[in-house]
Parts: sequence; C-alpha cells; structure tokens
Amino acid sequence: MENKYLNEAIIGNKNMIATFTSKGELQRMYFPSKDNRQYINYFHTGVQINDSDLIYLHDDINNVYKQYYDTDTNVLNTEVTNTYFNLKMVQTDFVMLKENVLVKKYIFLNEGKIDLNTKFYIHSELLSDQNNFVGCKIIDNGMMQYAHDFVVSTFAKGEKIVKHQINGSKETIKRCEIQDKDYIGMSKDASICYDIGTIKPQEKKELEICILVDENRNISEMEDETDRITKIDLNKEYTQTKSYWRKYVKSHNGLNLKEPENSYEERIFEIYKRSILLFPLLTNQETGGIIASPEIDENFSKCGRYAYCWPRDAVFMTKAMDIVKMEKETEKFYKNFCKKTQSKNGMWEQRFFTDGKLAPCWGYQVDETASVVYGVYEHYKYVKSEKFLKDNLKMCEKAVDFLKKYIKDWLGIDGIDEIRKDVVKEEIEEETKKRTGKEHKYHVSYDLWEMCEGIHLYSIASIYAAFDCMLKIYKELGKNTSNFENNRLKEEKVQKTQRELENLQVELKKYINENLYDEQKKSYVRNAEDRKMDISLIGAVTPFNVFKPKEAKVRNTIECINMTLRTYTGGYQRFEQDSYMNGNPWVISNLWMTLYYLQTGEKRKAKETFDFVIKTVGKHYFLGEQVDNQTLKPNWVIGLGWSHAMFVIVLEQLYK
Repeated sequence: MENKYLNEAIIGNKNMIATFTSKGELQRMYFPSKDNRQYINYFHTGVQINDSDLIYLHDDINNVYKQYYDTDTNVLNTEVTNTYFNLKMVQTDFVMLKENVLVKKYIFLNEGKIDLNTKFYIHSELLSDQNNFVGCKIIDNGMMQYAHDFVVSTFAKGEKIVKHQINGSKETIKRCEIQDKDYIGMSKDASICYDIGTIKPQEKKELEICILVDENRNISEMEDETDRITKIDLNKEYTQTKSYWRKYVKSHNGLNLKEPENSYEERIFEIYKRSILLFPLLTNQETGGIIASPEIDENFSKCGRYAYCWPRDAVFMTKAMDIVKMEKETEKFYKNFCKKTQSKNGMWEQRFFTDGKLAPCWGYQVDETASVVYGVYEHYKYVKSEKFLKDNLKMCEKAVDFLKKYIKDWLGIDGIDEIRKDVVKEEIEEETKKRTGKEHKYHVSYDLWEMCEGIHLYSIASIYAAFDCMLKIYKELGKNTSNFENNRLKEEKVQKTQRELENLQVELKKYINENLYDEQKKSYVRNAEDRKMDISLIGAVTPFNVFKPKEAKVRNTIECINMTLRTYTGGYQRFEQDSYMNGNPWVISNLWMTLYYLQTGEKRKAKETFDFVIKTVGKHYFLGEQVDNQTLKPNWVIGLGWSHAMFVIVLEQLYK
C-alpha cells in the first residue's frame, strides 16, 4: 500500500466517495456504498513534455501545488505548476450528481515561451493480492480493469489512447516507454497514454477523464455504459454539480449563520459549511447507516479503519444533522438502520457496515446501545413527531430491557449474586455465535475509547440517560391516552417499567458517588480499578445530565481535568498517560470542555477551548480526530464525522 492514510480532501455524491491528497492524488473510491471495499491500489497521472521522462502530477521536485474547493461545493481543484517547463495543469475532480462517475477535468496552460509537446499518462493498479486474478481490456479511449466481481473503466471523452501496456509498466512508464503489450491481459497494473499535442505559449488545452466502477455489469455491458457516458456534456455536469452543492449548503443552514464580518468568523463559517457538505457523503442514503470517516489503511501503518458505522458516533452525527435540517436522514438511521442492526436481546454491537451487516468487532461497548435510545429522544425534540416515537418504541424498550439486565448484572442490584454476574456477557457471546458461527469471547464492556474494560463512568452515564429518555418517551406518548389506556396490560407494564427505571437511576447515581469519586483527588474517576482522569467524565454532565454543571464534585473534577489533561497548546488529551499517537489532544475533548463552560456561563473559558479547534482546523476546514501537539495540524483521521458533529452541536449552543 502507498500511504493511503491521509485524506486531505473528500468529494462524492449520494452513492460514491473519492478521497485525495493535498497534491491531487486519488487515494480511495467507495462504491456502491460509503464503506465498500477498495478497488484501486493507486491511480497515478503524469505528463511527458518534449521527450522528458514522466513528470508525475502528484510527485515531482519541480511541481508547485495549490488546492481548493469551488466555493461551498464538493468540487475539488488542484493546480500543479511545473516550474521547469512552465506548464500549469489544473485538475478538477467531482462526482456527477445522477451518475456514479468520477470526473477528472484537466486544463493545460503553457505559461512559458517555448512550444510544449505534451502527452498524458495514467498508471493504475487494482487492489489485489493475486496478479492473475485480475485483468485489463484496452478500448479505443481507455482501459477496463476487472476482477471476477467488479470492473473499473477509465476513459477519455473525445480522445483516443495512443499507447498502452498491461503488466510490467511500473518501470517503463517512468521513462514513458510503455510498449503496447498486453501479456494476455492478466495483470493488476496497466498504463495508457493520450496525446495532448503541442501547446504553444499562452495556449490552453483540455482533457476530460472519467472513472466508472460497477459490480454488476460484465465487460460488454460496461463498454456500452462507457459509450453512453462519453456522450454526456461534462461541462454541463460540472455546472450543475456546483449549483447543487451551493443550494444544498444554503438550504441546510439550520443555524441561519450570517456572512462573516472578520477572519475569525469566516473560519467558523467555513468549518460549519464543510460539515454540511460532509454529512451527506458519510450517509448511506438507502439504509441510513453513517460511517465515522472515509478512511482505510489496510496495513494499519498510520491508522485503523474508520469506514464503519459505530452507533454511538452516528447518534451524535444525527444530532448535528437535525441541526442542519437533515431530519429525513436522521429518521432513516433510527427507523431503518437501527432496527435492522439491533440484536434479538436488544443490544447493538460495536460497529456495522452501512448495509446493516455486522463489521469486525473486538469487544462490546454498552454505550453503543444506550446512545441509540438517547438519540431517539433527541431526534424527537427536533421533529416533535408522536408517530416517530411510536414507530421506535419497541426498539427502545428492547434496548432498555437489555440495559436493565446489564446494569443489574454489572452492579449486583436486586440480589443478583456473584455467580450470575456474567449472565449478560454469556448472552452477548451466544448472540455472536449465532450470527457468525464462531466463538468470540467478549469483555463485559469496553470504554468509549475501546481500550479498557470495566465499569466506566461514561458508560454508566449513558445508561442513566437512556433510562431518562425512555421515561420521557413514555411521558410524551402518555399525553395521548389512546396509546396506553386502551391496553390495560400495556399500561401496567409501562407504569412498572417507569418505577423500575427511576429506582435504577437512583442506584446508578449512588454507585457513581460511592465508587467513582476519589476523595483524595477531589474528583470523579473513570472507573473503580483504573482511576485516571479522563475527558469523558464530562459526559456525566453533558450530554447525559446525571449531574448539574455547577455541583461541587463536578467543579472539582473540571479543575483536575485542567490540571492533568490540558496541554501547553491549549488542547485536551483524552486521559492521563494516553500513549495513542503520543497522547495528542482530541478535537472532541476541547468541544466537550466548550459545552461544559457554556452550561456554566463561563464564556471566556468556552471561547478559549473552542478557539483551539478553530486555529488547528485543516486546510479545507476538515476537522480531524486529533491535533498534532507539535505542528498543531489535524492528525490521524481527517474528516471525522464525530468531530464535525460536536462542532455543529457547540455552534448551536453558541448562537442561541
């Protein structure tokens, strides 16, 4: 793999995502779902000028780069100026609105004083461990790379290739000596060449390249589809795509933010608009599943894999999506995706593919289940739809039944003895065995960081909030007497559940104060065994409202957080002695602190914690998972949905 870990820019439509480096190199393509496996290992482009060796657009010592989006769109421009030949190349990338086609428009401008005889090369390698498992077929205007279950068609509009080579072109293409050989077409790499012709001083020439991926069509059908797409007016598509995204941003400005008056406000506004443009790219429009980020690194050399749906992450993204008027997408997440992925015992596993299938997991996180119940009620607060609550009532009741059993087993409530403490754990393991046919031993529960097992304050707080939201759901539905009173047994069950949840909330709060408050530190701690300071302790205040923000114990905890987790840069780490990526600050850590200070009315402190996020945002206003403590640039995963969601949630509080 060739450094696939850093996404500097993201584009797409409702079905397809493409990601790029800051130098315009295509890194990833996701289709037909936002989390699908990858097809292309690398896709390199370059030019030969006046019999030179290949000048790669993404990597040449004489290249100068400038990259930017068309204003308020998912249309990306990368300007590459080769200073040796004075050739300026503008690469514009976008995905068509109604066609799942990545378009790459190139403009070549000779800014020098001599003629430039120019050829354009593409070298593409499919992602496969078996060279003879994939192949390539050359067509007049491009190539079709294929395996048993997919085809990638790369072709030009209005241009024919002049040279090609299938197999073994990694070295020959560097010298622009591809040899019109196909070696029976059994190869995962292939190269093609287009003749741009002579570009005179100050003359401009253009080339339009399309990339089409399909998992259902055979080669013959793909040839027909390629022919059809070549007839499409790409300039018209470009104009329509820009117009669509600009209208999308305007129509989803749920906070009604006005045009900025200074550079500080401009940065805030740009992050906000980039969030609006990012959310639909993360959402599976058919199922409602939402990926954390379009990021994959198969070798885990720089990061993990974030192109899955974590229910917890998605819940906070739906809160932000409600704010930016994406209520339909939010509703689909709960009514479709969550119902589809809920286990028979009421729980949700750690993560899923967006089609609802179970993704690889390494443990269970109880806050995933609790967060969904919390999210259902949070969405209701925006839409005020009784029907939405009724449609999701059974799902929430199943989840709460699981959480009741879980917390009783956890804490030994209601006389459950030690022998039965692993009942829920066994249920989880049995459910997994049924699904996968494999034994998989789960821990009791991982924390939200997925690093340590135990009884964590954040997890308990999320369960407390789920119980509270269930009580509020019953209260809202109870306003319409027809919902329960016509069914005496249902009414009695609801009343019993209400009493039980209220009692369990008392027990949970009691457990926290008796076991998770350190009198020596004068602070809450994350769990009874591992008593480190953790930024997620704030979760007991916001968003889960177990404690009031100005309570003495909470105040003490915030003071300890500031003493132990705040770095010299003003960013907050996740927890003490965090070794993950050298313990960098996390974006959501600062945003949690901002929310806390907003609740206490400490606007100056809120601005300080918020400003750290503003000043460390990425080039295109994407928020990362972390901020490098040395460079103050986004690190690890860039374009993280959870970070953008929390940013929008904070903005709503700031502009109330």
